[in-house]
Amino acid sequence: MFKNLRNNYYFGKAGKADYTVDDLPTTRWQLFMVTLRTRLGTLMRVNLLYALAFIPLLVVLVIYLNTASNILYASDRGDGTSEYSIYIAQQKAEGQETGVSDDTETVIPENVANELLRVNFLHMFLWIIPCIAITGPFTAGVSYLTRNWARDEHAFAWSDFKDALKDNWKQALPVSIITGLVPFLVYLGVDTYKGLAASYNNILFLIPEAIVIIAGIMWAISVTYMYPLMVTYELSFRNLMRNAFLLGVARLPFSVGIRLLLCVPVALAVGIMLLIPGIMPYVILVLMLWYALLGLMVSRFITSSYTNAVFDRFINPRIEGAKVNQGLYKDEEDDEEQPEQQENSATTEKRVEE
Repeated sequence: MFKNLRNNYYFGKAGKADYTVDDLPTTRWQLFMVTLRTRLGTLMRVNLLYALAFIPLLVVLVIYLNTASNILYASDRGDGTSEYSIYIAQQKAEGQETGVSDDTETVIPENVANELLRVNFLHMFLWIIPCIAITGPFTAGVSYLTRNWARDEHAFAWSDFKDALKDNWKQALPVSIITGLVPFLVYLGVDTYKGLAASYNNILFLIPEAIVIIAGIMWAISVTYMYPLMVTYELSFRNLMRNAFLLGVARLPFSVGIRLLLCVPVALAVGIMLLIPGIMPYVILVLMLWYALLGLMVSRFITSSYTNAVFDRFINPRIEGAKVNQGLYKDEEDDEEQPEQQENSATTEKRVEE
């Protein structure tokens, strides 16, 4: 059985009809499905490498979210008890050994719990900054791979990844540092202005709070385009930021939609955990396996497929000789491309496939 599966994977299924011109993709959706199916195994292999860059981030999240969970578990519910104190009382009533003495405090006052949570999250977002910063060059490398694969072009999984990382790390690192700073600055701004609004009983402080949140959202939208722009066009860092922001605004509904689409696995996991008590450890394990094995690269592949279409609409038609709709079949492709056109097309990107 396993031998047949291996042969089908490498050589195709016996008796299957030949791939003809009529089978070539003519729409973006068809191109996405064909290329995703073709590159699925390679995406999984690269994902294992890419996931290594996110291990520090995972460790930080596990440590601090576990601490936050413990604080909430022991915080006062408003009646002088906590979930933890109720659990201890039940264990003692059943005669079980709890390891907790009678004078041990099992209820944290609400104001103390809120302050502990605030400090915990501030520390977490501070540690997140370097953890996200180190992922930037890796993201540039995989963005080059997925950009090519999404438009049905060739790219070597290791050598092209290494070259793209080497060529783009100087721009990728500042982008990832800012991306790491944004959650900390947004949380700090919201916490500060919310506290000022409560202290002075003035709703005007909600205006700068809203501005901080909107700024964070706009960065999250703009960063969707930054890595694909970085590996495709020769741009200064200033123009990279500017073009990413303009594309995010020009395609605002789709930009928001693509970010929400990438959050679907996490949203499903949270929904399942809320609906089915006690299943949390298993759901978290499945979610971690998904991102460790395939999820990270599928997210990059979806992003690249989307940004390729955006670039073909807004950027490539403005560049003389640039190829448009690569990977999509058109009738005129039956005619030979003029040598002059081929020469011009090769000059529009940072790296040319040989």
